[in-house]
Amino acid sequence: MKYQAEKILFHEGQKQVARDRHRFRIVNCGRRWGKTTLAVWEMLAKAVAKDNNRVVYLAPTYQQARDIAWTALLKACRPILIKANESRLELIVRTQFQGGRSLIALHGWESVESLRGTGNHLLVLDEVAMYRNFWSNWHEVLRPTLIDTKGDGLFLSTPKGFNHFYDLFNLEAKDSDYKSFHFTTYDNPYLAREEIEKTKLELTEDRFAQENLADFRKTEGLVYKEFNRERHLTNDEPENTVEYFAGVDFGFRHPAAVIHIKRDREDNYWVTDEWYKTRHTELQVAEYVASCKFNRVYPDPENQSAIQVLNDKGVSVVEVKKGKGSVESGISLIKELFKQNRIKIIQKNCPNLIAELEIYSYPEKKPDHAESDLPIKEFDDALDALRYAIKTNYEPMADNVEELRERALVRQRSLISQNR
Repeated sequence: MKYQAEKILFHEGQKQVARDRHRFRIVNCGRRWGKTTLAVWEMLAKAVAKDNNRVVYLAPTYQQARDIAWTALLKACRPILIKANESRLELIVRTQFQGGRSLIALHGWESVESLRGTGNHLLVLDEVAMYRNFWSNWHEVLRPTLIDTKGDGLFLSTPKGFNHFYDLFNLEAKDSDYKSFHFTTYDNPYLAREEIEKTKLELTEDRFAQENLADFRKTEGLVYKEFNRERHLTNDEPENTVEYFAGVDFGFRHPAAVIHIKRDREDNYWVTDEWYKTRHTELQVAEYVASCKFNRVYPDPENQSAIQVLNDKGVSVVEVKKGKGSVESGISLIKELFKQNRIKIIQKNCPNLIAELEIYSYPEKKPDHAESDLPIKEFDDALDALRYAIKTNYEPMADNVEELRERALVRQRSLISQNR
């Protein structure tokens, strides 16, 4: 970069990141640390460094991109601004070369597919922990846009459980292109310490640790607290498979999720793969499901048109009952199966399901209100598919008491054999 960090009134943490020359920098920081200021000047510096550079900033949504960065970026670029298109959130700025110009564009993660095929010199990804389907979109859409330009990436976020941002933060141990930084809210010297301490008194210990200390820990109010990476993740394939089925949650702007499950003789459920895609039609989802040759499929019952497309493709569809209390009872069953160590997930194949398990939460309890039994309706596409499949598959087994007892005995013998 052509600018000097010391001249932009960066604090020491921001200077540390700005001086670093790793290609991909990951900044895990507490709230109000100053990541927007860092992002704005990083974008401006890259834009002016060379003619026809293309710089892209992403936030979780288009509106957040506008709210977080547009005003600050517009103010910083004013002395070199050629044109501002507020409806498209695009700026054309003069470079340090006579007659040169570069583009800075702001986008929402929900429209990340629109960047496919572009060539970018810098990608700034803000609030990364909030992105859906991060790894697929990074590898398939964004990373290729940096190949011919040999472009860079700056990833900024406050953590949210042990999801994809946690894995990204630890990537420096495997890839020398990546460098990770950790800063707390206290590391911003321009904030009044007493205000931070007041926040500490107002929040629970876990929430303060996550939001202000940028500490990776289980999200407060987590639905599936029973899920444990060490117990439930595996790279082994199941043995003695008796059934191969799937849950399907339809979507277009939100991901459509197909969760592949194999049940073994001991009634353990092995999640062997996932298909997690945005902007796919009902027909495209049905074609994928039909190609997998599942024994049966358990789709979201609220989308009857999509179910009809599955039927038209010859898929063996089983009706999923959805009514009052069905979500809570389905969650309870999944939680119990995790407690019994009867759900195994093949780690390398299911990054989005794992991310949702570690972020899906109940709403924060409000004063004078009862706690909600229903989770927040977000980060749940793969989890809904998992719930449709396992709950509906499990209930018919429970009706056959003798068969259930026999399976319990088989499972018990298997556990005794494993412990010898």
